[in-house]
Amino acid sequence: MADTISIEQIVEAAVSRILESHIPSLCQDLVRSVSREILPELAKGEGGAGPSSAAGNGGNSEDLLGAISAIHAGTTQKEILRALLQNTVRYSGRGALFVIKSGMATGWQGRGFEDNDSIKDFSLDVRSGVAAQAMRTHMPCEGGSAEMDARFITHFRAPTDDRVLILPLLLKDKIAALVYADSGTNAGTKIDAASLQLIVAATGTWLEVISLRKQSQKEGTPELGDKADASPSAMSAAPSISDPFAAHSPAHISKHDGHQSPAGNVAVAEPAPMAMAASATDSSTRVASGKSREMSAVDQDTHRKAQRFARLLMDEIKLYNKDTLVEGRKNRDLYDRLKEDIEKSRATYQKRYGSTVAADSDYFDQELIHSLAEGDASLLGVNYRH
Repeated sequence: MADTISIEQIVEAAVSRILESHIPSLCQDLVRSVSREILPELAKGEGGAGPSSAAGNGGNSEDLLGAISAIHAGTTQKEILRALLQNTVRYSGRGALFVIKSGMATGWQGRGFEDNDSIKDFSLDVRSGVAAQAMRTHMPCEGGSAEMDARFITHFRAPTDDRVLILPLLLKDKIAALVYADSGTNAGTKIDAASLQLIVAATGTWLEVISLRKQSQKEGTPELGDKADASPSAMSAAPSISDPFAAHSPAHISKHDGHQSPAGNVAVAEPAPMAMAASATDSSTRVASGKSREMSAVDQDTHRKAQRFARLLMDEIKLYNKDTLVEGRKNRDLYDRLKEDIEKSRATYQKRYGSTVAADSDYFDQELIHSLAEGDASLLGVNYRH
């Protein structure tokens, strides 16, 4: 993702023009990348593990592509989140986004309600029901109206089919917000849970991309000639994902007591999931070299995400350098032609996964050879050093 994550000052002025000309292709490629990871999980869900997928309002892949493309067309966090909500109601009757801070869920914006403004600053009880389950499992959870915050149902009325869906919006594996969806109060509308799950996942991915790009522009990356001398800690420090709701300060939350709502509800006592700054993974979680110890589920998940992130980085290099790739493969000098993009993406990968259990697995170079060089390392040229 060199062009959208690690753009330096020399191309900053051209960003708007580049995005304008490449957005259609970029969106389609990113949708394919996200779909490749998400759809197998959705298939499992249809077998009974996850929320059921009802016949929704969109109904086909072109509609879904359009929805995700609209989200990926956003260049600011607010644009992305508004596009998420606008497209949520393409696959449901009503949708709302609740910001998670200090274990408390407060309304940000709503769509499809009789009074959308009433969503703002509404304190959602996440101590029980589907909201609590979503907070606990980090997975979409569907249930009946009786499993939703009673105050919410009383205030906004129950949906006609009596079904509600809560989807966590994850940033850096933390719950940044909860997306609420139901069929609304008009008969004939249903929830398309699978499509909603995909667009929420795509939103989280795109928010991370935008955040990492801005961070790379702000902090810069080591000069290519200085790469060998760069501090290991600087190369492997995990980046912070900026909080898209940093400016959201609900009126009913006291500065001194962020857990108390006007109705007297006390939010669930748990660590603040909106703490977006990611600390480096504790070295005790690493599997020692040479020891055949079975990895924990958490470590396996880290490995899977590291490999997926490396794949996405390669996907974007391919997207913006199609002609260069053809020439580089033909002349067997891919690395020389794409050195700047490759090394900027490598620095981004190292910042995120260089200090995790996946650090020794070298997924970045594996994907570099597999994806850019089509499995033939010799195509990278004599100057490439693995």
